[in-house]
Amino acid sequence: MIKKILLSIGIVVVVLVAVIAILAALQPSHYRIERSANINAPASVVFAQVNDFHKWEAWSPWAKIDPAMKQTYEGASSGTGAIYTWAGNNQVGEGRMTITESHPNDLIKIKLEFIKPWSATNATDFAFKPQGNQTAVTWTMDGDNNFMGKAFGLFMNMDKMVGGDFEKGLAQMKSVAETAARQ
Repeated sequence: MIKKILLSIGIVVVVLVAVIAILAALQPSHYRIERSANINAPASVVFAQVNDFHKWEAWSPWAKIDPAMKQTYEGASSGTGAIYTWAGNNQVGEGRMTITESHPNDLIKIKLEFIKPWSATNATDFAFKPQGNQTAVTWTMDGDNNFMGKAFGLFMNMDKMVGGDFEKGLAQMKSVAETAARQ
């Protein structure tokens, strides 16, 4: 009797693992997260907030999560070739960002490399579109999911999770840039 119960439990566990594995394998291999905001400031003012990693602390949604986070800046002081690295607690992890392209008041492309808690490389872009006295800023992140990323996606919505951080960052960027534009 106990053998039958254990065998039944074992079969159920194997079937559940197989179903989860199949569902994970069917998840998209590529993801894109995108958020936009209109900022009441010229494109040059908004662009400057992103083009210089030293300015990110004022608006980045992750900057204040770990006050003891170690940060370093290398390469160019801003624009193409600027590098920012961080190492912090479990919430911020460890990683590196490198500005790979910088087109004044138009576009910034960043190579985003996560080292901990998981390894991943993503493309992050900021596009700036002047609209009269405002600037429309679009923040995107593209990446590829391995099997573990796909499995994670079954239980957590990456767009909502990271997209929410993008929304916070853009709101904080709006405040910083609009204040800078008035000065």
